[in-house]
Amino acid sequence: MSEIVASDGCRVHYDVVGQGEPVVLIPGLGGDGRFWEPVAARLAGRFRLIMVDHRGAGRSDRPSGPYAMARIAADVAEIMDDAGVAEAHLVGHSTGGAVVQTLALDAPHRGRRLVISGSWPAADARFRMLFEARLALLEANQPAIYQAFTHVLGYDAAWLADHEEELAAAVTRAPQALAPLDVAAQRIRMLLAFDRLADLPRITAPTLVIGAGDDEMVPFEQSERLAATIPGAELHQLSGGHFYPRTRADAFADLVAGFLGRQP
Repeated sequence: MSEIVASDGCRVHYDVVGQGEPVVLIPGLGGDGRFWEPVAARLAGRFRLIMVDHRGAGRSDRPSGPYAMARIAADVAEIMDDAGVAEAHLVGHSTGGAVVQTLALDAPHRGRRLVISGSWPAADARFRMLFEARLALLEANQPAIYQAFTHVLGYDAAWLADHEEELAAAVTRAPQALAPLDVAAQRIRMLLAFDRLADLPRITAPTLVIGAGDDEMVPFEQSERLAATIPGAELHQLSGGHFYPRTRADAFADLVAGFLGRQP
């Protein structure tokens, strides 16, 4: 367990497991690097995994703001420096995929190969409608409903049925886990402001784009937009809802390991 004090004074947490080529794993809006534990258990034998928490989430500090994708990306770069890694494979899911896009464009020397999973290049009408509704729940002081809504959107029906008690406990913990709600709300506004669509043709690193056909949070069409815009990007479709790195960890880890393990 490690942490840095970022250049603006915010403490940001990260974990390192495994050995081999370095791979940075960047989680989604929940912002907790432990999201990756099922994947890390399958990849740690081949790679040195750096699992980051976002500022404003997980075990990191939660400053009042401001929040921007570029600041999260800068935190990741500073974590890499602290871990003694000048460049690495970059793997990001959902919001983490937006961070990977940002690093690939603004600090291209950081990324060897890129995996952009369950992500989007810019908010479209559906994205804005959905995330503005989620934002409204936080602004109305309804963290438990927000968390339940996240589960319904994030997991497929079979996973929900098999993990009902665990997910109900997460709903109960939501008021504490999401506090302060203003920070969680700012992080959603950060997503709504993100737009790198016009810049994506400048990405030069080998890129794998992954999406799920049954993703209700970030539909597969967003992955198709990414793959069509990033030169030479590969596109692969999985299933398992938005949180498929957890619900289909074997398939996700196998796909990522195969892509990262290729010769240049």
